Amino acid sequence: MRLLKFWLGISLILISQQSFALVEIRKIRVWPAPESTRIVFDINQNLKYKVYTLESPDRVILDLVDTKLTTNLKAVSLLNTGIKKIRSGVHNNILRIVLELERKITPQAFILEPNELYGKRLVLDLESAEKQKILALFDLEAVDKIPLPQNFLIAIDPGHGGEDPGAIGPRGTKEKDIVFAIAKKLKDLINQQPGMQAFLTRNGDYYIGLRERMRRARNKNADLFISIHADAFKNTKADGASVFVLTSKHASSEAARWLAASENRADLVGGVSLDDKSDMLASVLLDLSKNANAHASLEAARHVLNAMGKTTNLHRHKVEGAGFMVLRALDVPSLLVESGFISNPKMELKLRDKHYQQKIADSIMHGVKEYFKNKSRTVVVAK
Repeated sequence: MRLLKFWLGISLILISQQSFALVEIRKIRVWPAPESTRIVFDINQNLKYKVYTLESPDRVILDLVDTKLTTNLKAVSLLNTGIKKIRSGVHNNILRIVLELERKITPQAFILEPNELYGKRLVLDLESAEKQKILALFDLEAVDKIPLPQNFLIAIDPGHGGEDPGAIGPRGTKEKDIVFAIAKKLKDLINQQPGMQAFLTRNGDYYIGLRERMRRARNKNADLFISIHADAFKNTKADGASVFVLTSKHASSEAARWLAASENRADLVGGVSLDDKSDMLASVLLDLSKNANAHASLEAARHVLNAMGKTTNLHRHKVEGAGFMVLRALDVPSLLVESGFISNPKMELKLRDKHYQQKIADSIMHGVKEYFKNKSRTVVVAK
């Protein structure tokens, strides 16, 4: 009996210890962007936290309840983050992480639930106090080389980035890297054309929310928005490039439905705060099919598809339609280019090749050039 009571006591102690198991911070990733820095903490379970700022000197304090650090803070790169030093300490049951800053910032923290790529995450976004000023000057050099009224302005959107790698090929090729390479080549080609100018929605390996990509095109009064991707499909033999426009009706094919669903999950993977629910609802309610820009989007997409068909295989020989959120820019004609299925081993090798990337960029440029050749400067704007 005494032995039984002993083992029962041990069991209760073990159960009690398990019920108060500490949250673990198992990995930390830092993604610097021009106007902000994102710090992602991989955690193993929900946690209670508090974030606030202190002055003289400027610091961000992150207090985490019943949490232990199982990764090395000294191994975290702080290059171009605006953070001078990161340190931690423990008091009672609180793990305190202190970020010593180069300038004032506004912190925002939120939890992201697990998805197909990551487990549970605590995200800390550090936005510069001058963010709006920086956004107003976003890529100013590229945009303002030639007066805008005399030029067609193209917003080039490399999909994914940062915490969101996009689709991943059999050899480990990340979609975000491929499309950024193509986007940079396309930008250079367009900027060599008389009367045309281009800028990128992101200029590095960091994540931008889908709605922010649209805002950047609208804020610059872009005449055309081109989002570039290299997605995956469940059929690994799927091959060829595709061009899409937004439709509020049924997607034009199974692949179109699959790709739209995949791309629209990007904010769940890359991570955005849902505090601006009204803004999210507004973007979902936009319907380009009732706007004259739907016709302009389709016209531009047809020119790009025709040009791409002369240099590479096409998945389908017509413009497809699907409910891509990133195309819901009411006042900017928009299209999405799938440069190829990265899930196809042969296509993955092509997409990794710089000459093939150049070929894709060149064909998109020629399609855009043909579109603008046949279109007046007038653009329908709904405000």
